[in-house]
Amino acid sequence: MTERALLVTVEFHSMPRQTPLEDFAKELEALASSAGLQVIQNLKARQKAPNPALLVGEGKAQEIKALVAGEKIDVVVFGMNLSATQQRNIEALVQAKTIDRTQLILDIFAQRARSNEGKLQVELAQLNYLLPRLTGKGIALSRLGGGVGTRGPGEQKLEVDRRRVRERLARLSRELSKLQERRSQSIRKKKEKELPLVSLVGYTNSGKSTLFNALTRASVTVRDQLFSTLDTTTRLLILPGNQRVFLADTVGFVRALPHTLVEAFKATLEEARQADLLLHVVDSSRPDAGLLVEAVNCVLDELGIRHEKVILVLNKADLVSSGKTSALVNYAGGESAFVSAKTGEALQELCLKIADFLSGGRDTAEIFVPKERLGLAHWLYEEGQVLERRNTALGAHFMVRLTDKAKRIFVSRLGRADSLT
Repeated sequence: MTERALLVTVEFHSMPRQTPLEDFAKELEALASSAGLQVIQNLKARQKAPNPALLVGEGKAQEIKALVAGEKIDVVVFGMNLSATQQRNIEALVQAKTIDRTQLILDIFAQRARSNEGKLQVELAQLNYLLPRLTGKGIALSRLGGGVGTRGPGEQKLEVDRRRVRERLARLSRELSKLQERRSQSIRKKKEKELPLVSLVGYTNSGKSTLFNALTRASVTVRDQLFSTLDTTTRLLILPGNQRVFLADTVGFVRALPHTLVEAFKATLEEARQADLLLHVVDSSRPDAGLLVEAVNCVLDELGIRHEKVILVLNKADLVSSGKTSALVNYAGGESAFVSAKTGEALQELCLKIADFLSGGRDTAEIFVPKERLGLAHWLYEEGQVLERRNTALGAHFMVRLTDKAKRIFVSRLGRADSLT
């Protein structure tokens, strides 16, 4: 049965933030809908400072209590994080399950996790969040009645015994460390093939998966909802000039992404950490696009991912006026590309930009292949970027971009060093 939710977004004068209250409230509503809640009302409030006992003032708390009773609310969702004491006090007052923004995001991740690695990461984040909120003999706040905020990955019920939680946390950490090492080894093996790694990063629902599918002809699930992608997917991408790269689609970010999630998902974001190039995808149709760019950069900083090589991909160009296009390009400052993953607009230009960015590791060489060895020419097309081919009676001259390793391999196969100039 769908739970009826009352959302509460509060802005404090003593804690100013860049994001307007209305935008923050809209995002909370989108998160609640993604979690499967029926939003009955989105209550917004402004006050001087947080109330240590209830977060909101006494008057607002009584208003919430009346709405819960009058609208038959099942769950109250706060747009800010609640302390264990605040959560307990509010639940006692309003007589309804109460969760905060972090719990809501964790619940969405629990619903979306499909791979074993994803499930382990979500459970680790949930238990780290839950542990300080366990009291007495292990009775967890907000754990009565089930539903949003109470389920782990795969609909399992979260463990609420303190000792068992600590044991489970230790075991999960060990398992994730092994998984992270295996993922790092997998990335290293890919790099041994001398194929660059390009990672998509960006705010959730910015169109990363749509762009990934459009570029690689993959079939990653695409939905108009937050966090539709949780597990990293990697595919081969063929760029102009037959340059081949690995392209990775990663989990999206939100403003003030819970620290427990950032820590837990470090393994999944290893592709972004080790990438040769980041494609930072932005929904350019949103009025707060600039703030979203900054929010993603903050998460990347927290993860220790700071790349010199970044292309800001301003997606959804089909929904943006020419005036805003110019403003966003000016805001981007560095390298940028205005595209539409949905219509395919300017995707070829984006691929050319990617190829230009990654050509630094390749040198241009002129190679002569004798007529009797032209059967090897296909290797140059597969492993290099052939810029020019000139056929003669004796064979063919190729102008090609190759890595040093690829040059050595080709010369070895050809059996003559004088073919390379």
